[in-house]
Amino acid sequence: MDARDAAVIAAIPILAGATEVIELSGGLTNRNLRVVCPNGVYVVRCSSSDAGLLGIDRDAEAINSARAFDAGVGAEVVSYHPELGALVIGFLQGVTLSDDSFADPEVLGRAADAVRRLHAGAQFQGDFNMFTRRALYRKLIAENGFWLPPAYDAFAAQWTQVESALAANPRPSVPCNNDLLAGNYLDDGHQVWLIDYEYSGNNDACFELGNTATECEFTPEMTDAWTEAYFGPLTTKADIARVRLQALCSAYGWALWGFIQAGSSSIDYDFTEWGSHRFEKAAAIFRGPDFTTLLKETAGAS
Repeated sequence: MDARDAAVIAAIPILAGATEVIELSGGLTNRNLRVVCPNGVYVVRCSSSDAGLLGIDRDAEAINSARAFDAGVGAEVVSYHPELGALVIGFLQGVTLSDDSFADPEVLGRAADAVRRLHAGAQFQGDFNMFTRRALYRKLIAENGFWLPPAYDAFAAQWTQVESALAANPRPSVPCNNDLLAGNYLDDGHQVWLIDYEYSGNNDACFELGNTATECEFTPEMTDAWTEAYFGPLTTKADIARVRLQALCSAYGWALWGFIQAGSSSIDYDFTEWGSHRFEKAAAIFRGPDFTTLLKETAGAS
């Protein structure tokens, strides 16, 4: 345990007498410490990047993490210490999912159930809109001179079409995590838990589903199965099209997150490759033969 971690832990009363501290893998905008104490096991989420540049609201993260716990899908929020940049939550037992995990229909079903229960919970603090966030991220990249693929802005007209198609047939806004890559799903064999609420906010449920579909590299067939696992037997063609279109939104918007991190983060990670991979996936859909059909089916056109 380094001096920085020791100082944070020493300042949090419930962690008094800690006997073991282990850094957990996976965080790209925070460090997660598993802390064993006489009174229990906790995870301390320590902020480690410019949250303002990335649009992270740490107060909302703490509030929404507590609401996810109330919904029965998140870890308990034990204490929040904004002055330390630390959020203390309960430790959840379970296996972190990988992209391949979703090939198991039982795992896919438990994951969809967890997402559905999150969406049925109390409204979150704040809203999340990828069109607003993408515009903010694009402005920050321009202002800071961060690298961007030369072809990124070539899809501005298509992006406007996507926004119009989604707005033509709007869906209710529900509490969403908005960053459900495989590593944010924990499976204990009975239920799946959802972690990491940095980007949480009320949003279209189909963005949540599309985000997982693109982050976990779902095939079109898996995306169909994922959508049906969430919506059930009444799943419509419009539901599937909307999830696929929101997967495009996730890839195109979050790609900019990677380019901002590449230009600003001190973490030793290839954020340029991370962002470029997502941009290329989005570009393939924009250029693909199904793009116009997705627009029409999402908008409810015949």
